[in-house]
Amino acid sequence: MDSPGSILIVDDNLQSARLAGDVLEADGHRVHLAGDGEECLARVREHAPDVIVLDRVMPGLSGDEVARRIKDDPALRNIKIIILSAKDSPTDKAAGLESGADDYLAKPYDRRELTARVRVHLRTKKAEDTLQEAYGEVERKVRERTAELTESNQRLTSEIGRRQQAQEALRKALEEVERLKNRLEEENTYLRDEIRTEHDFEDIVIRGGPFQKVLHRVSQVAPTDATVLIQGESGTGKELIARAVHSNSKRESRPLVKVNCAALPANLIESELFGHEKGAFTGAAARKSGRFELADGGTIFLDEIGELSTQLQAKMLRVLQEGEFERLGSSRTKQVDVRVIAATNRDLARAVESGEFREDLFFRLNVFPIHCPPLRERPQDIPVLAGHFLQKYSAKIGRLVRRIPPAAMKTLEEYHWPGNVRELENVIERAVILSGGPDLALEEALPAHPPYGAHSNQHAHSIQHAHSNHHAYSNQHAQGGAPATLMEIEKQSIEEALEQCNWIIEGEKGAASRLSLPPSSLRSRMKKLGIRKPSPS
Repeated sequence: MDSPGSILIVDDNLQSARLAGDVLEADGHRVHLAGDGEECLARVREHAPDVIVLDRVMPGLSGDEVARRIKDDPALRNIKIIILSAKDSPTDKAAGLESGADDYLAKPYDRRELTARVRVHLRTKKAEDTLQEAYGEVERKVRERTAELTESNQRLTSEIGRRQQAQEALRKALEEVERLKNRLEEENTYLRDEIRTEHDFEDIVIRGGPFQKVLHRVSQVAPTDATVLIQGESGTGKELIARAVHSNSKRESRPLVKVNCAALPANLIESELFGHEKGAFTGAAARKSGRFELADGGTIFLDEIGELSTQLQAKMLRVLQEGEFERLGSSRTKQVDVRVIAATNRDLARAVESGEFREDLFFRLNVFPIHCPPLRERPQDIPVLAGHFLQKYSAKIGRLVRRIPPAAMKTLEEYHWPGNVRELENVIERAVILSGGPDLALEEALPAHPPYGAHSNQHAHSIQHAHSNHHAYSNQHAQGGAPATLMEIEKQSIEEALEQCNWIIEGEKGAASRLSLPPSSLRSRMKKLGIRKPSPS
């Protein structure tokens, strides 16, 4: 409920006044009563009410005359007046409002309507009082400044200059108010989107071992403002660690703003990070704040940081070092106070050696590294994670699956989990769907063979297994030529998948999904194998 206010009810009918008073007191307001116009004017001086509910027809001073006197008094005119009348014609309403009243309510009235209108006028008065105080402060400063200028020998020149400065300060203040309003709207929009987002998993579920060390490092770095670099394979919980760092920091009351550097097209990610001015590029119909502005005072999580282009890496380095940047299409430098948490499934040190990632940016990001171990290195966590996901999806899907049989659990513990926790979650969800009784049916849910790209030393073998027909290999045998190398087979398999997906890499219908590879890994393999999308003929 809005903040309660002070209400004065004026009515020569004492019973009617008390009924209205009971309604408003029940809504939390402080209520005072007056029986006629003269008593109303005296009570106004005594109680300084926020809203007056004023009967129009009374002996002596009428409600119209009382409203006129109050509105003619500069000290009282900000009080909100609601006229009550048994007459509901347009002429009567017009006469009541012309007296200076802010609202007109016909008798008999609905109690909810009375409380609703009083709340609206209380909010309006509060906003007007705040604005009036601000203007009063500005006027006070202007008067002080004018007095100083009057005493100056160069009165006219100085006065013009001072007024210009005051106008500029007011303009900047209005711009700042507008900026804060826009930022609040953008934060609300972002947070609403965050609420609608379903995360990979809800809690950090572990039994101990390697991941316990990760949480210890989180507890060490969270209270500081140090930049954190989280490295690990896809599906190991890097975003969850980022959230834990933010939630245990002094910035927890501000937003944690996420940016997936691999999910955005290269021509849009700069605008997404730093914002743009209206007309900065085709389609920029309005000015937009970037994610760094949105995260000012809070934390920004740069997922898949290793996918940034070299040009953007230079701009990112400047933000990390200086805390400043320019929007696209603007020469005005903006300052922000943002803590940076970055994550990647790439080996950035190796990317630095190959020239794909800036060395200075790597050192700036690698202030406090955290490594998320793959699930195969912490098998003791598999039973508790599997139990957690079983409980989650049994409730979500509506299946009474309560138990993971020992044989199924042994299978889960022996599987190498190339997709890590995310793959385990998907397998459990799939198994819950396929189960017909209280025991989890795992047979059809678990992949029969390791997915493509499960281990680097089995990479080419996985492609051979996933694409058993090996068109290139067979054709060369048929022609009597030498067998294709594993790299050639891999290249042809990737090209076939890309052609079948119309060269779309990401998404459910993309080649990465078809090959069971992270998009970043597929792009890396394409680059290494020299695979490029053919130019349109």
